Amino acid sequence: MTVPRSTLRLQLHKGFTFDDAAAQVDYFAALGISHAYASPITTATSGSTHGYDTVDYTRVNPELGGEEGLRRFVEKLRAHEMGLIVDVVPNHMGVGGSENAWWLDILEWGRHATHARFFDVDWHSPDPALRGKVLAPFLGAAYGEELHGGKIKLAFRPDEGRFVVEYYTNTFPICPVDYPSILQEAPELGQRFTGLTTQPADQPKAAEARAALATLAATEGGQAAIAATLAAHSADSPQGRERLHRLLERQHFRLAWWRTAADEVNWRRFFDVSTLGGVRVERPEVFEASHALIFRLFAEGLIDGVRIDHVDGLAEPREYCQRLRQRLEELAHERPPALQHGNGRTYFVVEKILARGEPLRGDWQVDGTTGYDFMNDVGALLHDPRGAAPLAQAWSELTGRSAEFADEALVARRKILAENLSAELDRVARALHRIARDAVTTRDFTFSSLRRVVGELVVQFPVYRIYPVNAVRSAEDERYFSQALEGARAVLARADHVVLDQVAQWLGGKLADEASVAERPRERAAERGRNHVAQQNVPGANGSQRRSAQTLFSQLTSPVAAKAVEDTACYRYGRLLSRNEVGADPGEFALSVDEFHETNAERAKSFPHAMLATATHDHKRGEDVRARIAALSEIPEEWATTLHNWSTLNTPLRRTVDDDDANWAPGPAAEAMLYQTLVGCWPPDLSPDDDAGVKELAERVAQWQLKALREAKLRTSWFAPDEAYENACRDFLFDIVAPQRRDGFLRELPEFAARIARAGAINSFQQTLLRLTSPGVPDLYQGTELWDFSLVDPDNRRPVDFEKRRAWLAEGEEKGPPSEQLANWRDGRVKLALVRRALALRHHAASLFAQGEYLPLEVTGEHADRVIAYARHAGSAYAIVIATRLAEPLLAKDGDVPLVEPARWGDTAVILPDALGSRALFDWMSTGAPKAEGQRLLVRDTLSAMPVALLVEEGVR
Repeated sequence: MTVPRSTLRLQLHKGFTFDDAAAQVDYFAALGISHAYASPITTATSGSTHGYDTVDYTRVNPELGGEEGLRRFVEKLRAHEMGLIVDVVPNHMGVGGSENAWWLDILEWGRHATHARFFDVDWHSPDPALRGKVLAPFLGAAYGEELHGGKIKLAFRPDEGRFVVEYYTNTFPICPVDYPSILQEAPELGQRFTGLTTQPADQPKAAEARAALATLAATEGGQAAIAATLAAHSADSPQGRERLHRLLERQHFRLAWWRTAADEVNWRRFFDVSTLGGVRVERPEVFEASHALIFRLFAEGLIDGVRIDHVDGLAEPREYCQRLRQRLEELAHERPPALQHGNGRTYFVVEKILARGEPLRGDWQVDGTTGYDFMNDVGALLHDPRGAAPLAQAWSELTGRSAEFADEALVARRKILAENLSAELDRVARALHRIARDAVTTRDFTFSSLRRVVGELVVQFPVYRIYPVNAVRSAEDERYFSQALEGARAVLARADHVVLDQVAQWLGGKLADEASVAERPRERAAERGRNHVAQQNVPGANGSQRRSAQTLFSQLTSPVAAKAVEDTACYRYGRLLSRNEVGADPGEFALSVDEFHETNAERAKSFPHAMLATATHDHKRGEDVRARIAALSEIPEEWATTLHNWSTLNTPLRRTVDDDDANWAPGPAAEAMLYQTLVGCWPPDLSPDDDAGVKELAERVAQWQLKALREAKLRTSWFAPDEAYENACRDFLFDIVAPQRRDGFLRELPEFAARIARAGAINSFQQTLLRLTSPGVPDLYQGTELWDFSLVDPDNRRPVDFEKRRAWLAEGEEKGPPSEQLANWRDGRVKLALVRRALALRHHAASLFAQGEYLPLEVTGEHADRVIAYARHAGSAYAIVIATRLAEPLLAKDGDVPLVEPARWGDTAVILPDALGSRALFDWMSTGAPKAEGQRLLVRDTLSAMPVALLVEEGVR
């Protein structure tokens, strides 16, 4: 049970606990799932709906049912011979609030705290106000405003004998060294704290003193003294505010408005989220402390594998993965005997965004990624490349924005770096400045010049990050770094080129030795119009300093890429929103069949057990929304005309903002994206006469719209919301789908959605079957076995009606193969049947899919470009996968079923492997048994009942 046959992702929270999941295990088993795949199970911030804001690595989240609930869940899984994969979050923890004991420890004791080195804090900030302190950017308004408003309060915890500062739900512990000054009115209470320092040796004494204080404070006199002390620090009076302010200024934290974080935060965050603090898991003691629970649960047999979240945020992803692999394999021998006969090493995948052509590094010792790369591949395959240019032109003409996604991405990168991650850029520049100052040849490199150079390298970086080994870039790293280097050189002034070249060396260039680097030719210096001495490698800049700078650089390129591309540019560019997805490049419109075969073959060779996903908890649009929008690529001119007509039709409903007719809401780009979204997510069974259903859909789309507008950061943002504009956009949305529009837009919208719904459904069947049969481990996101017309979170994390799915699965088993339910395709049961049948074959012929080779099959005939076919082969066994693609031109205009009429295929045929030329084949998707003419299998026979086929020999059936 080590390597999953298939997984099902579950989003656990207090509304869907371990016991709730356990109640559905028999359904998961009947569906064909081998492993549940759970969101993080460690204790998260109270009320968390996702679990990625861990506050305690040492306990199973009590809101999920705690460890006992986990044991009950696993017991149910084992009863059905199933396993459990868990999501592990090593990169960051939830900070702020009052629940993270490790974080509170450093707020209380500063750099001498037990956990001071657990978080990635720069204790040597150049800002005197932050030297030795942690910026605490958790105030909702400016510090002075909140202080004068009495919202920052000194409080006493009598059960702990502890003074804290409270700000709503946030708690900031006061250092015990300051207790004597706090208790000036009651020196008898503070005397035990006199003489304490922040040194580790004194911290146990402080704990004893707090216990004594708690005892004294429980007396009548003690209570009065504590009350007087708190009153003396109350913001109700000028004297109290001043005392409280002076007390705060002496602490190891500096309270600040949340908006200061982008410019001044002195600790690593998860992207630009200031409630998630970076963890230094590269330190052995932090690695062990943060993984102790997971290791124990694994050794006891409660979990079977791990999914590592955001591996690119770590200082050393390679070293982390290798260390984790070693520990898991060591612990595997401690597992219960019944769980030690697995079919391979412990399952271990990483969340990693890969650019086209970028390989997952083989020396990480992982089983692959969590499947964003496959989602990108199969998503691009659904698009007709002939629609790329006309749709880009239509988008540009309609909105006035660039037709090229790369232009939007570049602008977004500059914006994110300047406005959201400025403090992080400063930190990289300071690390390089320290190196520069250590040598006479580079001591005149200014901080500002280094910041300019590094900033441009980050802006131009084509992938998430690089992974130097022993502080030197690999050949693979060099391929991407050189692109950024040349891009930066083209933008920077000539005077900065010498700095750029030296920075490139410090960030992993191959150096001759620790003492010197070959001199640069004088003619090169003259060419650049500058005389300079031959540069030397910095003698004092040892490997540790370079590695530190490289780490900081990589921990900056990664969030810039994520925030700029996924969270900004993807909400600005709208050629087709089906390509604006996590892990995808919207600039890459389509993927050919041959290219798809190449990616599958490479995965089969290098990472045969990687996850295959088409929906996740992070997707921006459900898999079936994307599949339907992709169908627009087949009718680009018709869609462009429709967009123009709808915009004209709804012009009277536009809202003006600030009494400026030119400044209307939502604006051309946001309006065009709104129409795509409505077309993509309109439920197949929703009638425009259903007022309640239309309103419910509009509420969901309004949630997406608000997030999309703020993420785009054009006319509003999370940082500075423009509520007038946002409300105007919402009003526009609800107006265009109001009941009175039934003779206008509200009639045309569902008609057009129906116009492309059949092509969209065929796309969905295609991507579903390819996910379930390609090399790798297919992952099913909760609930997506029926149509998935969800939008971005939180919409994609809505409760799942498992009972309906359970009942329909049971009914479907009685009705036979998926083709028997195609006539009623709109309710989604045919998709459920497809998933069940394909997973059943994976179970029945496990080795064929787990170890079988991948063989692309040739397609011939007049519509060869509208079919994809391949075989999975092991020994003498074969499974043949055939799917319709780009079907819209072949569909009957008056048809009602997502199926190409057999006659339309003409002489289109799949060329079978030699071994199958004379063998009888049976279809797991229908009742068909198509016969080949020699090696030619006619598509009109094979896809007569379903738009996809999964063929095997009778013995496999």
